[in-house]
Amino acid sequence: MSPVLVFAPAPQLTVTIEQAHDAPELHVHAGGQGVWQARMITELGAEVVLVAAVGGEVGTVLASLLEMERATVRTVTGQNGSGWYVHDRRGGQREEVAERPGPPMSRHVLDELYSIAIAEGLKAGLAVLSGPAHPSVVQPSVYRRLARDLTANGCRVIADLSGEHLAAVLDAGVAVVKVSHEELIDDGRAADDSTAELVKALHRLRDDGAEASLVSRADAGALALIDNRAYEVGMPKMTAAETRGAGDSMTAGVVATLALGGDLHQAVRTGAAAGALNVTRHGLGTGHADAIRVLTDRVELTPIEDR
Repeated sequence: MSPVLVFAPAPQLTVTIEQAHDAPELHVHAGGQGVWQARMITELGAEVVLVAAVGGEVGTVLASLLEMERATVRTVTGQNGSGWYVHDRRGGQREEVAERPGPPMSRHVLDELYSIAIAEGLKAGLAVLSGPAHPSVVQPSVYRRLARDLTANGCRVIADLSGEHLAAVLDAGVAVVKVSHEELIDDGRAADDSTAELVKALHRLRDDGAEASLVSRADAGALALIDNRAYEVGMPKMTAAETRGAGDSMTAGVVATLALGGDLHQAVRTGAAAGALNVTRHGLGTGHADAIRVLTDRVELTPIEDR
């Protein structure tokens, strides 16, 4: 089995302040959508090659933290600084202290990233395209070219993107798209969060270039379109400790299952279980594989009326 490519061009240094009994506690990690996804994919038993760019003083720290992940990491070093955030959870809720997504990437860094991603994606045969913390960091055209070139050369592409970046990969054509219902509404692809409207959006994603699609709906359960048939994804009900990162774990569950030879139905069920478990934990992109397998047995795909 070849490693999965995770294209995570702009990871972030994450600093979180927690309250441990009567003293504050500091947690410093590599983070960002692609890093969290890679973490969960490896937990579920698939190998990962993570392709990312780092830069500046923050990038030096970030590169060291990335090497501690279980994935194989291929980094490009540039002059611009990497993104970061500082969050405070001592009050029980996550509060943003300060955050910087990072500056737009230079052409030279993007050229190096692109070359590495193409090579690793074609070796893997399966790739997940993850978005930057802010759309300005990496232009949508980079994702369009990458999705098009990988797909044209036999690589299955899974995209977890929104806005212009989602439109770009749909234009190129991809195997699977995962998006939240809030993102669909913000992008004007759905008028509201009703099941009927979101099912219409699933079909539009199919018409625009996604072979299959998955829409997360927070605690309302997900919706999926597989082989042109819509399903309601009955997810286990779990008490949330941290809602951030559930969608990334869902994508990771889908990718890991496909990498291990499962079909899309099994992949969606595993993704739903991974997302449900992740909300019970403070760590993003975390969760034990055994617990996810148990929860997967409780996930049901129920066909619903299309359109």
